Parts: sequence; structure tokens; C-alpha cells
Amino acid sequence: MMHRPLSLAETIGLPVIGALSLLLAWQWLVPALGIPAYIVPTPLAILRTLGIEWRFLLSNAIPTWGEAGLGFLLGNSLAVIMAIAFVYNPRLQAAYFPVVLLFNTIPVLALAPIIILIFGLGMLPKVIIAALICFFPTLVNTARGLNLATASELDLMHVLSASGWETFWRLRAPRSAPLLFASLRISATTCVIGAIVGEWIGSNQGLGAVIIQSTFNYQAERLFAAVVLASFSGIVFFAVVAQIERIFRRLQPGQS
Repeated sequence: MMHRPLSLAETIGLPVIGALSLLLAWQWLVPALGIPAYIVPTPLAILRTLGIEWRFLLSNAIPTWGEAGLGFLLGNSLAVIMAIAFVYNPRLQAAYFPVVLLFNTIPVLALAPIIILIFGLGMLPKVIIAALICFFPTLVNTARGLNLATASELDLMHVLSASGWETFWRLRAPRSAPLLFASLRISATTCVIGAIVGEWIGSNQGLGAVIIQSTFNYQAERLFAAVVLASFSGIVFFAVVAQIERIFRRLQPGQS
């Protein structure tokens, strides 16, 4: 059975209705089931905490945003550079891609204490952890995208006497852009996770530190408020990357 496509109002309104229905159910079920507020607070209690403690939460969110943003830039930049090197040097890829793959199998929670031990408790280890969690998906997708150019297209560029850089910028790079931006959208959320994991292991500031401290002190409302703010941070990062992608597509020839 064919269904008509959703209208703009439905596309925007239905997710809002879905989210509100879940929040209303949460607001009603917590007291109805007798769940203590120090374990699971209601959405209104979390919203009240966000309003009362916004200065405290914001002061801890700023370091997390900085760590996540720098980790995003570092991890994705290194991934793109390595992907280009792999595409243009198959022997390099054969030698080092299995090493990168093996390294990626190590859980970030296992790597984080080692990185903290080596680099200390400052900002740098959190940036490194955020970069590591962004690195592998971007490397794989960018390398795959750069290889999407067919042999006939590469031959055509050769016939047209295109240089290596011209072939890269006019053929390989545009082909890889959709996969690259797909990875960047994922990294926009995972970089926040990486920064928070680093703060869990060793930090006295940041949303990760707030989450850990609130957990041990049974400050459930502050804990949930910090989680909500962390989630919102990932959404904002994602939206920024999506907007950059839209601008990039409009600048491409033939795009309106």
C-alpha cells in the first residue's frame, strides 16, 4: 500500500508530539510507580534544576565543548590526511590500516586511563580521547569515498592532462564529500561522548565530572540535567555540521 509523503507540518510536528508524549508519560509514571525522586526525577524537576543551576552547568559545559570541539577538529583532520595518504600509497595502507583497525578494537574506556596516565589531568588527554573516538569512522569513509572514482573517469582526467591535484580536487574530493560529511555528522555527537569519558576518568570540571559527582552524591536532578545538557550539546554540534554540509552542497556546480 502506497502512503503519501509527510507534509512539512507533519515532519516537524510528529517528532514534537512523540517527544512530548514520552515526557508526559515519564512525568506521570514516576510518582505513580512510587519511584523516589533521588533515583529518577520527573522532567519538570530536571527542567527546574536546569533553570536554577544554569550558571554552574554552563561553567562546566564550556570545558566539555572546548575538548569536544578540538577533538573533533584533530581527529577528523588526521583521519582525512591519513585517508589521502592511504589512497595514493596502497603499500602504506597495506602496512598501517590493519594496525589502525586493531587499535580501534580497544574500547575507549580502556584507553582513557592510559591516556590520562601518560598526559596527565589537563585538557590535552580529553582532546585526544575525543579525537580517537572520531578518527576511525572518518578514516574509513573518506578512504572509501576517495576510491569511488572509476578507472574510466581517472583515464579521462589523464587524457585531459589533469595534474594529480586537479584530479583530486575535481574528481576524488567531490566524490568523497557525501561519505565524509556522513562521518562528520557522527563525529559531531561522538566527540562530546569522548570528552565526557575523559572527564569521567580524571577531571574536577566538565559535564563528565558533574555526572560522576552527582551520581555518587545521589543528586539525581543535577545528574539528569547534566545529561540533558550533554545531549543538547551533541545536537548543536550535529546541526552545525549539517548546516556546513548544506552550504557546501549549494556551492557545488549544478546545485540550487
